[in-house]
Amino acid sequence: MSDRTLVIGAGFAGLSAAAHLARAGRKVTVFEKHDRPGGRARTFTEEGFTFDMGPSWYWMPDVFERHFAKFDTHPSKYYDLVRLDPSYTVYFGEGDQLRIPASMEALRSLFEELEPGSAAGLDKFLEEARFKYETGMQDMVQKPGLSLLEFVDLRLMKGVLRMQVFTSFSSHVRTYFKHPRLIKLLEFPVLFLGATPQDTPALYSLMNHADMVLGTWYPMGGMGAVVDAMVQVAEKEGVEIRYNEAVDRIDVKDGKAVSISTTTGTYACSELIGGADYHHVEQHLLGAEHRRYTEEYWENRTLAPSVLMFYLGVNKILSGLEHHTLFFDEELDVHAKEIYQDPAWPTKPLFYVSCSSKTDPSVAPVGMENVVILIPIAPGLEDGEAIRERYYDIVMKRLERITGQAVREHVVFKRSYSVSDLENDMNAYKGNAYGLANTLRQTAILRPSIRSKKVKNLYYTGQLTVPGPGVPPALISGEVVARHIISTTRK
Repeated sequence: MSDRTLVIGAGFAGLSAAAHLARAGRKVTVFEKHDRPGGRARTFTEEGFTFDMGPSWYWMPDVFERHFAKFDTHPSKYYDLVRLDPSYTVYFGEGDQLRIPASMEALRSLFEELEPGSAAGLDKFLEEARFKYETGMQDMVQKPGLSLLEFVDLRLMKGVLRMQVFTSFSSHVRTYFKHPRLIKLLEFPVLFLGATPQDTPALYSLMNHADMVLGTWYPMGGMGAVVDAMVQVAEKEGVEIRYNEAVDRIDVKDGKAVSISTTTGTYACSELIGGADYHHVEQHLLGAEHRRYTEEYWENRTLAPSVLMFYLGVNKILSGLEHHTLFFDEELDVHAKEIYQDPAWPTKPLFYVSCSSKTDPSVAPVGMENVVILIPIAPGLEDGEAIRERYYDIVMKRLERITGQAVREHVVFKRSYSVSDLENDMNAYKGNAYGLANTLRQTAILRPSIRSKKVKNLYYTGQLTVPGPGVPPALISGEVVARHIISTTRK
């Protein structure tokens, strides 16, 4: 048997796991099916425009700093980080918008203007969110989720009531605020967690701390700059990354993964980490007798949303758009139900627009804009070209009407990306974009395990296992699985 650890997938979780294992003295090779790293966070360049294919929000800068610190370095050595101000803008209709300031003093004034007395409520709300963030991100998400005994911790047990796991996010927000716009503003981050605000635990107000206190940032060059930095760190630790090598089989002998087969050959391993889509690795790369979960198990999981995205190059400077702009001119509750409760293409979709060229001139030609439009949708939907064009027409009409300008006639580059692309490109189960929903029944030990029960040296990392979806959790997921392997195996 080889003494080399193999990792499937060069996304954030796979790169994190590989770097941590190499730091501990392991020989590590990462296999990536694409010609570049990043997974869902890959970039592409066409006609002078550079697009982030997936994640575009840089939240929780402390998580990135802690990751790089483990390798005696800092993000600033690899990319320049800019705090956005406003953090983002929310449109509620024509000429009706909220610009969310970076300054806490200005944010308190904004709340007070909309709802007298709400600034004091904001202070209390965010203080609770801070406690949840610190407890959640420093303690809970660091657990491998293999046993309830992991959570027999005095600090966690004392704080369980303050974590508000059994209170709904919706009712928690309404305890402090009455104005519908403030409620929408506070509820928007949970739209991507996998449930309506009514069905999401109030624990996730920790996202509001990340949003309003820690701030919204942008790495110059886009999220691809963060991926490149992680690759540099991993390679400095001795990690080998092999691109254009899709894994098509895991070979198991005597209850152990002994090798993988790729498009170019067979490679032996001492341990194997699935950093690609968990369902794909387990259900398609392993033989049926080696799978821990059944297809029925996966069918009964609650997935976070998929997406319909449009990458647009526009040959003029656009007004009325910030770096991040949310279009909430339709009802959040209706759209959320069409994602989570009665899956269907949304009747009146909310959508998000990223215009990173407002901050970063390197991502578009001079005098032009880089625009990405994202509509969150239910996973597993049929997404043929006619449907995509219908929704392109819907959102572009609203974008033009609300911002008061012609846009479509100035689009010189256009590409769409949705459910079927995620299935084919990322082997994503039902075309999920964000992994498993963060519901109470899919938290910690109730998520798919980082460790296979049937193949003793097979492990998993990424958004379908602990701690959950998002770039910062993916970084942590890689570290968690690496730490578990190091603590339970010897070289």
